[in-house]
Amino acid sequence: MTERKPDGMSVETWVEHQIRTAAERGAFADLPGSGKPLPKRDGPEDAYAWALAWARRQVPDASFLPPSLALGRERDDLPGRLAALTSEERVRAAVREFNDRVAAAWRTPLDGPPLVVRMHDEEERVAEWWASRPPAPDPEPAPEPEPPAARRWWRRRR
Repeated sequence: MTERKPDGMSVETWVEHQIRTAAERGAFADLPGSGKPLPKRDGPEDAYAWALAWARRQVPDASFLPPSLALGRERDDLPGRLAALTSEERVRAAVREFNDRVAAAWRTPLDGPPLVVRMHDEEERVAEWWASRPPAPDPEPAPEPEPPAARRWWRRRR
């Protein structure tokens, strides 16, 4: 929109004119969600609900929780994160690192509600990780070499 509003025209009329000309040019033709209803919102429509929904969209993890509750959320999410790791050593290191942080939180209380997070059993998590891995494919046998083609009778004399 590089044009300025003409003098004597109301802002509402000018905006409606801009929208109408853009629609005639086809500027709104291929928008995502075109022709679909708006998503329904459950719950109250106040500023707090909007701010909470916005915060959850911006920060989907537990970074806005108090440290003691974030550690509990992380304990619940750890098996899913372990499934994405590619080696047993990395799985063991991740479980050890989590258990070390839980032990440190037990020694030094964190801010927020009391900590009621248990440590993960390293061997149990490694066994679950191995169970979630797809079985290794069997190596395909090497194809048998084809026998040499028989020579035609008229070429045998050479």
